[in-house]
Amino acid sequence: MTPFGWGSIARLGLVQMALGAIVVLTTSTLNRVMVVELALPALLPGMLVALHYLVQIARPRMGHGSDVGGRRTPWIVGGMAVLGVGGVVAALGTVWMASDRAAGIALAVFGFALVGLGVSASGTSLLVMLAKRVPATRRAGAATLVWMMMIAGFALTAGLAGHLLEPYSPERLLAVTAGVSLAAFALTLLALRGLEGAQARYARPSGDAPRFQEALAQVWGEPVARRFTIFVFVSMLAYSAQDLILEPFAGTVFGYTPGASTQLSGVQHGGVLAGMLLVAFSGALAARFPLHPLLGRIGSLRGWTIGGCVASALALFGLTLAGLQGDGAPLKATVFALGLANGAFSIGAIGSMMRLAGEGRQAREGVRMGLWGAAQAVAFGLGGLVGTGASDLARWLIATPGSAYAAVFALEGLLFLLSAALAWRISAPAPKAAARTPAFSHAGDAFTVGPNPRQLS
Repeated sequence: MTPFGWGSIARLGLVQMALGAIVVLTTSTLNRVMVVELALPALLPGMLVALHYLVQIARPRMGHGSDVGGRRTPWIVGGMAVLGVGGVVAALGTVWMASDRAAGIALAVFGFALVGLGVSASGTSLLVMLAKRVPATRRAGAATLVWMMMIAGFALTAGLAGHLLEPYSPERLLAVTAGVSLAAFALTLLALRGLEGAQARYARPSGDAPRFQEALAQVWGEPVARRFTIFVFVSMLAYSAQDLILEPFAGTVFGYTPGASTQLSGVQHGGVLAGMLLVAFSGALAARFPLHPLLGRIGSLRGWTIGGCVASALALFGLTLAGLQGDGAPLKATVFALGLANGAFSIGAIGSMMRLAGEGRQAREGVRMGLWGAAQAVAFGLGGLVGTGASDLARWLIATPGSAYAAVFALEGLLFLLSAALAWRISAPAPKAAARTPAFSHAGDAFTVGPNPRQLS
C-alpha cells in the first residue's frame, strides 16, 4: 500500500477534528447546561462523561471488526454517524430534563453511550490507518499534526457554538448540536473519499477469521502488547488525574481568581502544544540527518516517551514544593514545564503506539490499537475521580490545603515515575543469550522483549 504523505495525514487530521467537534459539545457544553441552566448536581454530567469513557472498553471489539473486514474507512464513517446521532440524542435528553427529569436523564444516558461507541469505532480505525500507512520517519510529525487539528476542532467548535447559543434556548441547543454533527459527518466523508485506496480491500487476513475472544487472547499473550497496555493505563491515569485539581489548587493556595486560574490552564495548554511541536521538530531533524551521532537519536519516540514521563514527574514534584511553599513559588513556570513534559510524553507515546500496532501477529492491528485505546479511556474516566477524590481525602486528613494538594501532586509524580519504569522495561534490550530470536525489535525506537517466536505464528 502507498505510504501516506502529509496531505493524506492532514485529511485524517480533519476527521479527528470532526470527531473532537462533536465530543466537545457533549462533554463540555451539555455539562454546563445541566449544571447552570438546569441547576442539576454536577455529579450528573460527571457520571455521563464517565459513562462515555466506560463504553470505550468496546474499542478492541471494534478494532477486531476492522481487522476482519480488511478496511478501516467503513468503521470510521459508521462510527462518526453513531457519534453524531449520539450527540443529538444527548442534547435532546438534556433539553427533556427541564420538563421530565427521569426521562431526560435516561435518554441522555443512551446518547452518551452512543457517543462512546462512535468514538470507539471511528477513533480506533483512524489510528490503525495512520499506523499502517504513515512511514516511520513521519510518525512524530503525523501524531502532532493530527492531535493539533483535534485541539483546533475543540477550540473552533467551542467558540462558534458559544456564539450561536447566545441567547440560550433549548431550541438553539438542539439546532447547534444537530448542525455541528451534520457538518462533522460531511467533513468526514469528504476527507476520506478515495483516501484508503482500492488495494486495501485485499488486505484481509488469510484463512478463517478468528473469533474476537481468540484474537484478544492472542494479542494479550504478546508480551509487548500486554506491557504497553499497562503502561498506557498507568501513564494516562497520572496524566488525567491532574486536570480537575490544578485550578482549584491555584485558587485555594495562591488566591487566584477564576479568570486567573483559567489563564493558568491556558499556560499549561500552551506548554502541551510546545511539547508536541518539540517532538515533531526533533523527529524531522532525525529524519533529515539519520546518520548524525546526535540528531539521529533525538527523534527516538522511545526516548521522548520515557523522558516525558520523567520530566512530568519532576514538574509534579515542583508543584508539590509549590504547595508546601505557597506564595512566592514559581507556579506559572512550573505549570508550563508540566504542560511541556506532558505534550512531549503524549506524542512520544502515540507515535510508539502507531509503530507497535503492527508488531506481532499479523492482522491484529485493530485489536492492539483498540486494547490500548480502551486502557486510555478507562484511565481518563478514572483519572478525574481519582484526582478529585484524593484531593478531598488529603484535605480531610491534612489541615493545611497546600500540604494536602502537595501530597496529591507527589502521588501523581510517583505514577509518572512508575510509567517511565514500565516504558523502560518494555524497551530494555533482550539478554544477549536470547537475542537470536527476539519477538519484537525495531532499530532506533525499539520496544523489545525476550524471545517468543510463537507470538508471531
